[in-house]
Amino acid sequence: MSEGPPKILHVDDREENRYIVAKILRNAGFEVITGTTGREALELAAKHPDLIILDVRLPDMMGYEVSRRIKSNPATNSIPIIQLSASFVTNESKVQALDSGADQYLTQPVEPPVLIASVKALLRLGKAEAISRLSARQWQTTFDALSEGIGLLDSQHNVLRCNRAMSELLHISYGKIEGQNVRAIFDSVFGERLTRELQTFTHRQVHEAKGARGWYRITIDPVTNENNEFVGSILVIADTSAQRQAEEALKVTERLAATGRLAHSIAHEINNPLEAVTNLIYLLKGLLKEHSEATEFLNIADIELGRVSRITKQTLSFHRDSAEPVKTCLSELVNSVLVLFGQQLKEKQISVDTRFEEKNAIEAFPGQLRQVFANFLSNAIDACGANARIVVHVFDSKAWRHGERGVRVVFCDTGRGIPDAAKQKIFEAFFTTKEQKGSGLGLWLSAGIVNQHRGSIKLRSRVQPPSGTCFSLFFPITHKAVTRAGDGEMAERDHLQERRRA
Repeated sequence: MSEGPPKILHVDDREENRYIVAKILRNAGFEVITGTTGREALELAAKHPDLIILDVRLPDMMGYEVSRRIKSNPATNSIPIIQLSASFVTNESKVQALDSGADQYLTQPVEPPVLIASVKALLRLGKAEAISRLSARQWQTTFDALSEGIGLLDSQHNVLRCNRAMSELLHISYGKIEGQNVRAIFDSVFGERLTRELQTFTHRQVHEAKGARGWYRITIDPVTNENNEFVGSILVIADTSAQRQAEEALKVTERLAATGRLAHSIAHEINNPLEAVTNLIYLLKGLLKEHSEATEFLNIADIELGRVSRITKQTLSFHRDSAEPVKTCLSELVNSVLVLFGQQLKEKQISVDTRFEEKNAIEAFPGQLRQVFANFLSNAIDACGANARIVVHVFDSKAWRHGERGVRVVFCDTGRGIPDAAKQKIFEAFFTTKEQKGSGLGLWLSAGIVNQHRGSIKLRSRVQPPSGTCFSLFFPITHKAVTRAGDGEMAERDHLQERRRA
């Protein structure tokens, strides 16, 4: 509706009719603009008057056609129209006028009170419709702003309406959702299993379902009328993939922590009898000096016991961490991890070239960095076949962007390489190239630990011969804002990933 007095467009080719109708309307407080032809009526309708009064017989076209064109135009179809005629007074003319879009039909001569009452009635109706349309737009905007997919179902489970989120979550256009039976939609997105689980829609139901793009929680609530009769349902679909990933990550973290504590306890218990056996062998070697063959066997046993002892000590240190960052030699940490993987490397006949050249120690949490190095070394071993080669290089370096001093640890292998499509996702949670063998959490957790040490990771890889992968990890010397892994925010990990992608 326009501001000020309502604006009425009156179109009639007879001047005396325009004068009389305009005088009646102006005396009633309305603003009046006039026209004489159908074409002029269409042009003035584009200026959105509050109501149009049309004569049926116009010089260039019939008022029925003008009314039809106004009502078929989305920009003007909400304007109320009164058809007014002195010559077309039959019921057939009235029906034709109403069928062409007119909201009311009056015949001349019309009494001024009747004309004014008709105009006011249509204006009230138009105002109510405008408010209704505004409310509908506001409701639809709110409906579309929700992150959950929401659909309104009828009693036969057909989708009457849905919001934008529903279309985005299901990756189906509005046209293929609205009007369709929800069971058919579920069959195409979630498979027949969910459809079999769905019972009658007359009571609340909550289902978890896996689609091609993630996990979803599906809630169906019945809608009843005042007589408690079932008339439809409200369908709500929420993406729970992130929640499930967080839950799985927590489970994996708890299992890793439990495994670490168990390994620490076992190593601690083994260490005591190892010391006793080592001492006994030492004494036996003194008693059997003249028996060279027995002494040789004891020397071999002593060497093997020494190797077991080193492994237990490394296991004890692997799962022991400080409460605050401490001065740490990264070469020593890397070397301790290589000891733990010595048997795997030997079994796969993988040669390891180490170059420990750093002179600076960094402030870090050693236990956390052991986990990081173990993960990268384990991935390198998995990527390599027999007789492959792994290079581990630790050296003083500077950050490539801002030049901060630190230490760089590089793991390079001659394995199968990482495809380009996987490089962008390699640090995402639950992404793995090992199919069922990997959890997809190792590099994600490692990236978080490196980020909490204010470090960075660079990746280079190729799958074409000569194939291989190289991870370069940089750690600044000073810790500044280093925090223990698990205390940092997930946003920091996301920020690190964005930096790497950039």
